[in-house]
Parts: sequence; structure tokens; C-alpha cells
Amino acid sequence: MQAFLPADILMPRVDSMEKWAVIACDQFSSQPAYWERVRETAGDAPSTINLILPEAELGTPQEAAHTALINETMAKYRKGGVFQTYARSFVYVERTLESGAIRKGLVGMVDLDAYDYSTGSTSAIRATEKTVVERIPPRMRVRKDAPIELPHILMLCDDHDKVLLEPIAAGKETLPKLYDFDLMEGGGHITGWLVQGKAVDDFEARLADYTAHVGEKYKGLPGVPMVFAVGDGNHSLATAKACYEELKKAHPGEDLSSHPARFALVELENIHDEAQVFEPIHRVITHTDPSAMLKALEDWCAPGGFPVEWYIGQDHGTIYLDKARSQLAVGVLQAFLDQYLSSHPGEIDYIHGDADLKELAAQDGAIGFLLPAMEKSQLFRGVIADGILPRKTFSMGHAREKRYYLEGRAIK
Repeated sequence: MQAFLPADILMPRVDSMEKWAVIACDQFSSQPAYWERVRETAGDAPSTINLILPEAELGTPQEAAHTALINETMAKYRKGGVFQTYARSFVYVERTLESGAIRKGLVGMVDLDAYDYSTGSTSAIRATEKTVVERIPPRMRVRKDAPIELPHILMLCDDHDKVLLEPIAAGKETLPKLYDFDLMEGGGHITGWLVQGKAVDDFEARLADYTAHVGEKYKGLPGVPMVFAVGDGNHSLATAKACYEELKKAHPGEDLSSHPARFALVELENIHDEAQVFEPIHRVITHTDPSAMLKALEDWCAPGGFPVEWYIGQDHGTIYLDKARSQLAVGVLQAFLDQYLSSHPGEIDYIHGDADLKELAAQDGAIGFLLPAMEKSQLFRGVIADGILPRKTFSMGHAREKRYYLEGRAIK
């Protein structure tokens, strides 16, 4: 069985798609006012805001009440005819971002038996950064009794030759259009087309060929090649995996190979799509002795290494981090910082934007490291060789560019 498959996709039959679609639950977690506005916008209309638990509500009095209401509302929507099922389908998606760039994706389901979020995993689908297991239980409380799932997971393929999604994009005018609307709260525009029948068969044939030859891309790397990486929503996918593993434990010896909980709905995107922008996340360390830190870092440098600019007050220069230690500059730097700060004073912060980094590094007792943007081809190579990317390696777009809940799938 392939790791990414067509699904029986649930699409809403509603008067307002704008009220239906809501951004990923892990965004705007420290801005409850954002989520209050979302609830106001949705009003009494059917909306995914009633089917998810925003992280902004974790640990608040609303958490338990909303968790209980979610499953009730899911059942009510299903019984009330809110959903229409499209059997053995994909949905081809184009998301127009604020910049005008169009990000292409394909909604389908992954086989959770082909996914392992643990560090050093050799599965076909892997996490890109460390999974914080403490973040899984609140999500499990929602999912374990939920009759349907709604994904905000973005999964990535390293398809430099553009053989998987792009043929569907080229033929989109022949496909039935499912939706075409503006997303609320400045989320841009989204259009979706139904992919069924021969178009599904053709995609599966291309994917089988792609999977068979994927190892050729990563010759010479230590580690087992992988097919897909989880770009966004890894904790949601990890929750689906944890619920599936619990189901297997509760039903020993039973054949669960076709159970809906074995799978999870995701959107597959190509990291080589022009709309995919990987922005670097810089490091600034405050309340430290910057000169002593820079001196200690010399042992982690080597001729011909990764060039990284440093800033202390008005001074700046370049260091060359030893490539033998990691596939990525950030991998070497983060390992050094973790070790150094375990025995020396200093507080680390993760900064987007060159100007912000330089401004913070100008403070007394501060040093900033301006990291280069990660090349797209380095993402898969880094995970394969190093087991996982260092935390805060890169950012895939801004908060408002994250996935909105739209399509669903029955999991019971």
C-alpha cells in the first residue's frame, strides 16, 4: 500500500464557505481576540470553529466545555446533511496568498502505519522537527471520540522534477470545481477541484514510480530515504497516530487494515513549488558574555564551513561552522548553543527578520547569529541524515498563510 492515498472526502454543503473555513487551531494561540472575532463572523452558521479546539483555549475554563461540544456538533452536522461524501477522491487546491503567490496542494489521506514521529525514524513519512509529546493528550481528548477529522496538516514531497502535483494542475480546467472563495481574517483566496476516476489512477501510477526511485536522490547520505515530510501540523498527525496505536492495543489480533482510524487526511505540497518560501529563523542570546561565547564557538568551526554572520553591538563578522557536524548550519549552531548555555549564563530567542536580529544584538550582553535561508533540497537531506531538524530551523510562511479547515473525513 502506498503512503498517500485517495479518500472518501467530506465536503460541506453550506451557504457560506467563508464562515465554514477557519485557520489551523495552533495559530494565534496568544491572541484570544482573534478567535472571538472568528466566532462572531461564523455566528450560527455551520462552521469548523465549532469542530476544533483552538490552542488559545487550552487551560481555560472553556476547554472542557468546548471539547464536549465538538463531538456533539460533528454528529449534528453529519445527521443534518451538512456533508456530502466524494468516494475515492483527492481535492486539488490552489491557495492565493497575500503576496499573490499561488500555493498548490492535493488533499488525500496518509497511511499512519507509514508514519513515525520519533527521532531517528526510518518510516516513509517523518516529522521534520522534534514532537513535543506533552502536546498530544489535549488533542487526543478531542479526536478519540470524534466521528470525523478535519486536517490542517501540510505534508511535503521533494519533487524537484514536478511529476506528482503539476500534471493535475495542468489539467484543472477539466475537473469539477468544488469551491472558490475568500478566506476570513485576511487568509487570501482558495479554490478546490475534485479529482476522481482516471485522474486518481494516473496520480497513483506517478506516485508509485516516484516512490520506487526516491532513494536515488539521497545517495551517499547516512540514513534511510523517506518519501514525505510533515511540514505543518505534525502534532495533529502525531495525535492521529497515537489514537490509532491505542485502538490497536485495545483490539489485539483484530484486522484493522481497512479501519478508517488507520489513515489521516492531509494536504500534500511540493517544496519546489515557487510559492513555498522557507524563511530562516535567527538566534539572539542575551544576558551573556558575547565575546566568551564567540571564542568558545571557534572549536565548532572549520575551513570551508557554513558561513554564518555574527553581531555584537556595532561589531560584526563571519564564522565558518564545521560541515562535518550536521547537514545544516543551524544544526551546528543549535547544538553548540544547547551545550554552551547548559553551563554558561544566557537566554536564547528565535527571531524572524534580519533588521530585528541586528537591533537586538546591539544591546549590552547580547550576540546575534544571522542564519542563511535553508535551501529547499536540504530539508529532506537534513531529516534523513540527522534524524530530525533542529528546533526553529525554518518558517513555512506567516500565520495567516497556514491551512484552513475545509475538507473532512469520517474516522468512525
